[in-house]
Amino acid sequence: MIAAGRSASPASTLLRLSRDRPPPATGERCEMCAEPIGEEHPHVVNLDSRALMCGCRACYLLFTDEGAQLRYRAVPERYLHFAGLTVDGRAWDELQIPVGLAFLFRNSVQDRMVAFYPGPAGATESELPLDAWEAVVEASPVLAGLRPDVEALLIRRTAGGGGSCHLVPIDACYELVGQLRTLWRGFDGGSEARTAMDAFFARVADRSRPAEGVGAP
Repeated sequence: MIAAGRSASPASTLLRLSRDRPPPATGERCEMCAEPIGEEHPHVVNLDSRALMCGCRACYLLFTDEGAQLRYRAVPERYLHFAGLTVDGRAWDELQIPVGLAFLFRNSVQDRMVAFYPGPAGATESELPLDAWEAVVEASPVLAGLRPDVEALLIRRTAGGGGSCHLVPIDACYELVGQLRTLWRGFDGGSEARTAMDAFFARVADRSRPAEGVGAP
């Protein structure tokens, strides 16, 4: 017991503080308000850094107004399948994308379309010629509804000119990039990466609804 009129020793003060300290937080937390969130949670994009932030529902809803001039924007949950849209070899070359898998979105800060393709180092940016993208939109006007920063056109080309094209939330693209980065082996990714890619596109197809009025560029 500490005598009256005497200060507590540093050791006893530290002991008291350690006993009163709340237990450390466990699990996912909102990166804006620090509230606990579940494993499945929405995301918000920082428009300046392009970073994805985990959010609670309340914070997420603050950034859903697409017309608001805000630094952050909520990532929607829309998945669309463009059954009639294919990008042929000539159009693919004009877009200057060197591989058969890429996602494209409009960067509102740079005010231009950008394209990324996944690989062993993560997502690599490809310079996207504006006139080439405008030609794709002219042939398929529904693509003009792509929401800047938060939605992407995910395109996969397969042997023989086939493939698939989906509109997906931007966080889904980064999820795929993360998976492939950890699994990538050799020049073409290897069997594990291809299996993960097939499973990912199967999940995307299950969640997608058809986009109406889409033509083929």
